[in-house]
Amino acid sequence: MKLSDFDYNLPPELIAQMPMEPRDHSRLLVYENGTVKHQHFFDLPKFLKLGDVLVLNNSKVFPARLLGARQNTGGKAEIFLLKSQADNIWECLVGQARTHVGLVVEFDQGLSGELIERLDNSWLIKFNKVGDEFMKIVEQIGHTPIPPYIKTLDSQEIQKKYQTVYAQEQGSVAAPTAGFHFTLQLLDKLSQQGVQIEYVTLHVGLGTFAPVKTEQIEIHKMHSEYYQLDAEVWQRIKQAKVENRRIISVGTTATRVLESVAVNNKLSGWTDIFIYPGYEFKIIDGLITNFHLPKSTLLMLVVAFLENKGVKDGPAEIKKIYQEAIEQQYRFYSFGDAMLIL
Repeated sequence: MKLSDFDYNLPPELIAQMPMEPRDHSRLLVYENGTVKHQHFFDLPKFLKLGDVLVLNNSKVFPARLLGARQNTGGKAEIFLLKSQADNIWECLVGQARTHVGLVVEFDQGLSGELIERLDNSWLIKFNKVGDEFMKIVEQIGHTPIPPYIKTLDSQEIQKKYQTVYAQEQGSVAAPTAGFHFTLQLLDKLSQQGVQIEYVTLHVGLGTFAPVKTEQIEIHKMHSEYYQLDAEVWQRIKQAKVENRRIISVGTTATRVLESVAVNNKLSGWTDIFIYPGYEFKIIDGLITNFHLPKSTLLMLVVAFLENKGVKDGPAEIKKIYQEAIEQQYRFYSFGDAMLIL
């Protein structure tokens, strides 16, 4: 398929700059059997039923962007933490031009890091703090990475807003944004009506922002992201499938965990699964998701799911759905409104 199949025009004023308060007062476009209904997210219980399984990604965003200064010269330096490679060694992006092995960057609270090895597009950096001490300092001095289309908030002001209410497992540099719409009260209401709520973990990496640069989308290579699924949770989900109960995934990240485990039969590890039209879903029966950027792998996953549910021309259908959302003035992207596909 061609990248241009997943393009659409979005008026810039529809890019949400602030989250909805309360969270569950965001709007909800419900797509079921080819029809569209316009609701609010707090209406979600009307569309779920006793025995449904709702799967959420409980990964927690940490402030991965560190602002420091080059040792000796004092010139500004920016470090973006990507992956922990050892107790005190991280793969990082370095946001300034002149870099070399041995360069030391100093931060507040006595933290420093030395560039020890160049990788393709990143560096290995050895820090002088380890473990809990390192993460405690990062929590205090770091900035939450903000998508470039959000221009209203400082990255430290945004820390609490750019997090799901159920976030537990620290490790993401970007939030699983489909979960932003849930409140603890809404989750409790769903549970009380007999919806089974399960949690998986996928730590969202910088690759979530990486544009697809190949016109033939099949050539695109996904970045690897770490996931984890508890064995007992997996058994409960498989039992629900046996009993023909619906598995409804909250977001593309939870979807990628479930489908990765179904494909490789590993409950934890690194996944670079790329779900685009032609993929046959093995676990999920429903999807809650936000409105995604044009030409993004996230949009391709949504189109793949539509086609898996019987839509003949997924790209044409998603453009039709998105055009209706635009006409109805829905809010788009991370802090935007939501869509439920059943």
